[in-house]
Amino acid sequence: MPKQVQQVDRVIIRFAGDSGDGMQLTGDRFTNETATFGNDLATLPNFPAEIRAPAGTLPGVSSFQLHFADHDIMTPGDAPNVLVAMNPAALKANIGDLPRGADVIVNTDEFTPRALTKVGYASNPLEDGSLDGYSVHPVGLTSMTVGALKDFDISKKDAERAKNMFALGLLSWLYHRPTDGTISFLKTKFASRPEIMKANIAAFRAGYNFGETTEDFAVSYEVMPAPMAAGRYRNISGNLALAYGLIAGSQRSGLPLFLGSYPITPASDVLHELAKHKRFGVRTFQAEDEIAGVGAALGASFGGSLGVPTTSGPGLALKAETIGLAVSLELPLIVCDIQRSGPSTGMPTKTEQADLLQAMYGRNGEAPVPIVAPRSPADCFDIAIEAVRIATTYRTPVLLLSDGYLANGSEPWRIPAVDDLPNLGVEFATEPNHPRDDGTAEFWPYLRDPRTLARPWAIPGTPGLEHRIGGIEKADGHGNISYDPVNHDFMVRTRQAKVDGIAASIPPLEVDDPSGEARVLVLGWGSTYGPIGAACRRVRSEGLPVAHAHLRHLNPFPTNTGEVVQKYDKVVIPEMNLGQLALLIRGRFLVDAISYNRVTGLPFKAEELAGVIEDVIHSA
Repeated sequence: MPKQVQQVDRVIIRFAGDSGDGMQLTGDRFTNETATFGNDLATLPNFPAEIRAPAGTLPGVSSFQLHFADHDIMTPGDAPNVLVAMNPAALKANIGDLPRGADVIVNTDEFTPRALTKVGYASNPLEDGSLDGYSVHPVGLTSMTVGALKDFDISKKDAERAKNMFALGLLSWLYHRPTDGTISFLKTKFASRPEIMKANIAAFRAGYNFGETTEDFAVSYEVMPAPMAAGRYRNISGNLALAYGLIAGSQRSGLPLFLGSYPITPASDVLHELAKHKRFGVRTFQAEDEIAGVGAALGASFGGSLGVPTTSGPGLALKAETIGLAVSLELPLIVCDIQRSGPSTGMPTKTEQADLLQAMYGRNGEAPVPIVAPRSPADCFDIAIEAVRIATTYRTPVLLLSDGYLANGSEPWRIPAVDDLPNLGVEFATEPNHPRDDGTAEFWPYLRDPRTLARPWAIPGTPGLEHRIGGIEKADGHGNISYDPVNHDFMVRTRQAKVDGIAASIPPLEVDDPSGEARVLVLGWGSTYGPIGAACRRVRSEGLPVAHAHLRHLNPFPTNTGEVVQKYDKVVIPEMNLGQLALLIRGRFLVDAISYNRVTGLPFKAEELAGVIEDVIHSA
């Protein structure tokens, strides 16, 4: 008898197991097939900081959550509809997030007395009734995988490792996912180990066939493709989009890209990706420390390249002095900070957006720096190009604030046509620019463009353009060392005016207020865009008007920011910090913003924010 196929509009799945169980790979493969099918999607990988945390323990649980739908979605979802738990630790760590009635697929082979005791289960939850509120599907994933691979010339350990592919096959059947991409992936990944490759493919197919034949799954589910604008799409993570955006910015500006980086979670993927693209003129330098990385990048900028250092929170602190030097030298530099939980080492694999004030003020002296922040994984591409535009046009370092949620999360991305990208062509100084009394000319490195206040960019070695460089204050115009107090005051104010002037070249702050009757504005920045947007949708579905605005430029703010925030009776600012943007908005525009904060290492849930917004609306 053919099984029933039920159509649903969206599903949230979470794969969970030990760090060595391949949950990130499993989730990534399911995501790629879902993107190929045409669903809208959002993901949330969540894993320990340790390379291999203790097996079977709660701190060692790694999970991957995927939300996919037949319509536009904005978050990885609040609560999973389906949990795949590879062991007792995975079940215990995640069961609290599931709503009653959710499906729980459990690898029963791992529910041994020793494994249960290790995570504090006094009895087996599969037998004691504690899971009666859920739809539990007990499956011997390990033993069934080993059985399916008994004819392959591989060890039992290698056979057990393929259980994640069995689970992936089962879920692929359950939700009608394509399979060709995963099989091609396995052929490529294990090309040098053909027996392992064949075994993983066999495990994947065995899981798919198990779903087809078992009586435990009487229904499979279908989520139709989402309507999207015409174009070519791919699934992309934030770090990958950022790397591609930097390459695109390099190509459109005509500048070779130089990355000076010290590996640090969660920024390292940008280094790994850019190292693959030497054919685009990209040079990557893995430095011995954070200070060497930014120093090399600034040196490359002085030499006429697009200098880029990448880092995460603690590394940004170490780079502060050199960023201040870049402010003084007035050279382009794209400093990418992929924020993570702090302070200090904090929680390296968890997300946070607590570096905003450090980006604004974390340097000695008056050292203003433009700040931009992407709002989604795909937006990391666009914001990287925008950072290149600002840095090269205004001759200034730019701080780009992504975070772990955006860096590791993914979504569909419409690949732009190259001709649609902005032209960022850079003109270097080639001739002396200031006349001498004797009728000849000399080069003045601080003779500014009156429109942008940018100084000329002269490549070292250009005949006649010799000039001094360094961190000691320079005189206006000719650039000689100057300790004159009036000159220093002028130069400080000029550098600030240059950054302030960038506001004229950025778009105004847009407000999403469909009814036009909202009295409450929710203002966000960075990765809070998705949860805030989803929360506002929920609130509006209840008949309550609410406005939503999101800042991608944080220094300077768009020119109409004050007008926007002063228009509403209440302004709510949710942040994954203790109120840093709220502090800036209050100080700049004298608006008594309501700060709502969480620093759990995880993104906001839309339901949580919807409740906060509704409370504010009712009190307005």
